[in-house]
Amino acid sequence: MSVTLKDVAQAARVSVSTASRALTGTGLTSERTQQRLVRIARELGYRPNPIARGLKTGQSRLVALLVHNLTNASFQVMAEVVQARLKALGYQMLLCIGGDDPQQESDTLTTLVDHRIDGLIVVPTGKNGPQLKALSKDVPIVCLVRRDDATDLETVLADDPQGAYLGTRHLIELGHKRIGLIVGRQDTTSGRERLSGYVRALREAGIARDDTLIHAGHFEPETGATCARKLLDLPRPPSAIFVANHEATLGVLRVTAERNIAIPDDLSLLCYEDMPWFEWHRPAISIVDNGARDLANLAVDRLLHRMDKGNGNDGVREYRVGARLIKRDSCRQIDAQVPAKSAKSKSSSSKSSAAKSAKV
Repeated sequence: MSVTLKDVAQAARVSVSTASRALTGTGLTSERTQQRLVRIARELGYRPNPIARGLKTGQSRLVALLVHNLTNASFQVMAEVVQARLKALGYQMLLCIGGDDPQQESDTLTTLVDHRIDGLIVVPTGKNGPQLKALSKDVPIVCLVRRDDATDLETVLADDPQGAYLGTRHLIELGHKRIGLIVGRQDTTSGRERLSGYVRALREAGIARDDTLIHAGHFEPETGATCARKLLDLPRPPSAIFVANHEATLGVLRVTAERNIAIPDDLSLLCYEDMPWFEWHRPAISIVDNGARDLANLAVDRLLHRMDKGNGNDGVREYRVGARLIKRDSCRQIDAQVPAKSAKSKSSSSKSSAAKSAKV
C-alpha cells in the first residue's frame, strides 16, 4: 500500500496543508519544519503524485521532445542536451519517436495533450500543421530542424543552404565536376534547402545541373543504398558523392564496401551531420556539421522563454545556427575527371587477377 501525504502529516503531527507546503517548498513553513517533514517522508517512503500535483498547480513539469528517429546522431545529441537542460530546472523530458510518419506524429501529439505537458520541442513532419497550431494555443511549442509551413510557430533551423553550398564548393575546389547528391525529401525544409545550396555552388562554378546525379528520398539507410547504386551504375558515375541525407550515409557506406570501392582513391565522400565514429572511420569522413548541440540549446532557450512569458505571442521568429565544413580524409584532389569504379569494373578486374594467378 502506497504512503500518502496524509500519512506523512499524521506521522509528523501537522496538518496536510502544512505537509504539502513543506514538501513542495512553497508557503510559509520554517526551515526546521521543512527539514523534519522531508526526513519523515523519506523514512516512510512517500513519493508525491505528479498527476495530482499537476492538476492542482496547472503544471506537470513534463516537457516533450518529438524527433523522427535515433539513427540520426544529431537527434541523439539534441535529446541529451534537452534532457540535461530541463533536468537542471526540475523538469522531466518525455522522448517521443515519430518515425517521420504523419499519423504516428498525430497520435503522439494527442497522447502528449492527455499528459498535460508544459512544453514541446518538435521536429515536425510538416503534415500536421493544423493540429500543432491548435495545440500551441495551450502549450508553448518550438519547431526544431524543420519548419512547418502551415503554422507560424517559432522555429530553430540549421543554416542548411549555406552548409550544402560550402560542402559542394569544397568538392568543386578539389577538381570534382560530377558530384552526386543524396538528399532528403523535397517536402521537408532540410531537403529543399540542402538541394538549393548544392545547385548554387554548381551555378557559381559554371557547372550545369545534371538531374541524373541528384537523388532524394526518405531519411533512412536504405535510401542511401538505393541511391548510391543508381549513381555508381551510371555510364559516367560521379567522382564524388555528397550525402546530404544523414540517415542515408550508412547505406552508402554499405554499398561502397560491397563493391570494394576505395574512399577516397576511387570515390570522394562528403556527409552531412557528424557522428563520433565518422572521425574514427578510416579514412576519417569529411562532414558538414549542422551544430546539433547549438540547435538544441537554442530551442530550449526559446521554449523556456515562451513558458516563462505564458506562451504569449511576442513576435514569432525563425532562428538559424551556422553550419561549418570539417575537412578530414574522405575527399581527395583530382587533376582530371576520374569516374568512380563500378561494380562491373571491379568484378572484371578481380576475374582477370584470378586468371593470372591460375596461370602462374
